[in-house]
Amino acid sequence: MRLVTATAAAFLLMAGMAVAQQSMASKTETHAGSATVEQHLKNMEDQWVKASLASNGDALGPLLADDFVNIDSDGKVLNKQETMERTKKSKWEVSELSELQVNEHGDSAVVTGVWHGKGTDSEGKTVDTRERWADTWVKKNGKWQCVASAAAPLT
Repeated sequence: MRLVTATAAAFLLMAGMAVAQQSMASKTETHAGSATVEQHLKNMEDQWVKASLASNGDALGPLLADDFVNIDSDGKVLNKQETMERTKKSKWEVSELSELQVNEHGDSAVVTGVWHGKGTDSEGKTVDTRERWADTWVKKNGKWQCVASAAAPLT
């Protein structure tokens, strides 16, 4: 009887330890997954800024959802195609991001930051500006895409 009790106790102890280890591993994977998502979205924001610097509106295509909405700092509301065309017409000497923060919410995330741009906008106007912006990203079919962007000038 004591052997059965000791064996049962050992079994329960090992099962409890296995569950605890599995739980810790799951938490570690979740944390690592978040770090991966955060870095991935920062990389995508960097691709966007590089595309702007190169006036390569076509490079934005894979980053932006088909139903993308852009509220620009001048108050204009643009769709995906209009944003891509505007990027092609702009000529930036400086296009830099800072203060990036990623707030993940499952299969969506909000990325905020500050953009500094210096050059010529799509209408030929000389610009030297800093803007605070927020981009909303959604994971669709395993792929992150920006569905909305909004910017406001910093004074």
